[in-house]
Amino acid sequence: MDRAQLADFLRTRREALQPEDVGLPRGPRRRTGGLRREEVAALCGMSADYYSRIEQQRGPHPSEQMLAAIARGLHLSLEERDHLFRIAGHATPGRVHRADHINPGIMRILDRLADTPAQVMSSLGETLRQTRPAVALLGDDLRWTGLARCMVYRWFTEPQARSVYPEADHELHGRVFTAQLRRVYTREGKGSRAAAVVAELLAASPEFAKVWAEHDVTTRHLDQKRIAHPQLGVLELHCQTLVDPDQSQTLLVFTAVPGSESYEKLQLLSVIGDQRLP
Repeated sequence: MDRAQLADFLRTRREALQPEDVGLPRGPRRRTGGLRREEVAALCGMSADYYSRIEQQRGPHPSEQMLAAIARGLHLSLEERDHLFRIAGHATPGRVHRADHINPGIMRILDRLADTPAQVMSSLGETLRQTRPAVALLGDDLRWTGLARCMVYRWFTEPQARSVYPEADHELHGRVFTAQLRRVYTREGKGSRAAAVVAELLAASPEFAKVWAEHDVTTRHLDQKRIAHPQLGVLELHCQTLVDPDQSQTLLVFTAVPGSESYEKLQLLSVIGDQRLP
């Protein structure tokens, strides 16, 4: 671990970011050239003291998980993330395991959607980042760990996962999630994370095994979605997608027709807050 290089790299990347780059307001009295340390720490999901000590060359040896959080918080490119891992004394993550790293351009777009339900998804249906309205609409999907991070795994193993959609739509969503998983499995092959999800689901869910046996790879999500909210009822929304082919990730943005009942319900999400009740 090269403490001096690590500290200097983090400082330069922090000073290069502006509040507008990460969705923060620029106050009239702001004199800092870039982001403050406490702002970066909040973006990374860690304490300001922990981050500051690393930048001051007196912190602990950061784990791979902490480095990944710092890379996301500082909106680093893949090359910059590689460099961060190297100077921190860790092996560079293999490209097949980079699904958690969000493209800086996608991050900047998401930061500007703070008042809109939006989230970034991996090809395996793992939620990588959500806006607060998305949490209010769909629930906090960042709390899951292990294979449960994958929506398709939760769909067939956790009954509560289906409460996001009206019951009449469950069969279609199950087929969509399964077809999506098969496309990823075909692309990544045996030994991949997708293969591990398939193996676990075949052992745990006869329903999944039945759908999987059909070898469907064409069924996809519709742009129009119905979301069942426990307090607001059913919302009819349009789901716009922005795909990053290099990272195999998708930015989902949920909107409603202005003046519609669903549009009015979306406005109430800010009143309800970012905790979706079961």
